[in-house]
Amino acid sequence: MDRYKPLRARTITLVGLMGVGKSSVGRRLANALDMPFRDADNEVEAAAGRTIPEIFADMGEAAFREGER
Repeated sequence: MDRYKPLRARTITLVGLMGVGKSSVGRRLANALDMPFRDADNEVEAAAGRTIPEIFADMGEAAFREGER
């Protein structure tokens, strides 16, 4: 029996301060549970077509935070 099957039908979200290891832990957790991993920063960059530093410089922090939402 696959004891992690119920988890794979859900989304697991890691929340914490910048630099505490959410991405690192998230990748390891996704790998251990055989689930896809998505990093919010990467998703924001892909949607905006620019890097986070570019978003901050060109549009400000408020625009970045809106993109995170």
